[in-house]
Amino acid sequence: MTSAVNPNNVVQAGNEGSSDFLVQIRNLKMYFPVTEGAIVQRVVAQVKAVDGISLEIEKGETLGLVGESGCGKTTVGRCILQLERATEGEIRFEGQDLTRLNQKELVPVREKIQVIFQDPYSSLNPRMKIGAMLEEPMRVHRIITEPTKRKERVRELLSVCGLDPKFADRYPHEMSGGQRQRVGIARALALDPDFIICDEAVSALDVSIQAQVINLLEDLREEFDLTYLFIAHDLSVVRHISNRVAVMYLGNLVELADGDELFDNPMHPYTRALLDAVPIPDPVIENERQHKVIEGEVPSPINPPSGCVFHPRCPLAVDACRTAVPEFHEKVPGHRVACTQV
Repeated sequence: MTSAVNPNNVVQAGNEGSSDFLVQIRNLKMYFPVTEGAIVQRVVAQVKAVDGISLEIEKGETLGLVGESGCGKTTVGRCILQLERATEGEIRFEGQDLTRLNQKELVPVREKIQVIFQDPYSSLNPRMKIGAMLEEPMRVHRIITEPTKRKERVRELLSVCGLDPKFADRYPHEMSGGQRQRVGIARALALDPDFIICDEAVSALDVSIQAQVINLLEDLREEFDLTYLFIAHDLSVVRHISNRVAVMYLGNLVELADGDELFDNPMHPYTRALLDAVPIPDPVIENERQHKVIEGEVPSPINPPSGCVFHPRCPLAVDACRTAVPEFHEKVPGHRVACTQV
């Protein structure tokens, strides 16, 4: 079921009017049913994980998607991958609406859209050697049919990702976390994709290893002309790698801007609070800072607040915020925010 899209809620991750968009999302909603009953189950409520977001991602860019845990970031990525079937809305990749495709029709699309998962320990099969894991997608999609050429491709992928080709004969437990994540990146590159979703791809790694993986991702983007959706909660990492940054709260987009613009001039009170929570390395400056803590708890996505979903915790909220849904409007060129008080 697809409803009409409010043009005020359309968020573009590139220039308006451009035809160079790789991914276009319109009014995306993902509701998960809450059931009760042991034998006869009935739906008693719905978890509104994603509640009507729209955005566009331009070819060759990295769009960072941030927000606290539970805001719906990963669900957006899973809907794009069609690991979750959206409740409502459109997800267009190269102009083709993925929500209307069946599993067979999605097979060629999956060659072009890949994912790097968060946990390098659980995302690799412990019973398979690294080489076999990298060969598997080529064999399943029949990209390379000759075994010798597949093995050559495996060695090439490992080298590109900074690993010794001899690692093809190792099992995951014989590698460090950083090495495993490089294998995950190599696996994502195996089918020569156009678009990669990085779902908390470095959050499980040590800081020094994070820097290496981030630099690798940047190099690969330049070398293979990749487009990334970079989902994360570490704002410093997002600022480093992203061209543009979108902020989510309780299933809704609240702000989007160029990376430097958003970090230097945050407008939405939620974005300001997120940035204020980032520690400063200098202990003297950090001790002198006055942290503005957001009051209250995150409301339940089963029963989100009416009007602006952030109004129960917002220091700028007025009575109108309780009933009116704020328009996602452009305050300055390229900087959009969903707030009537800024």
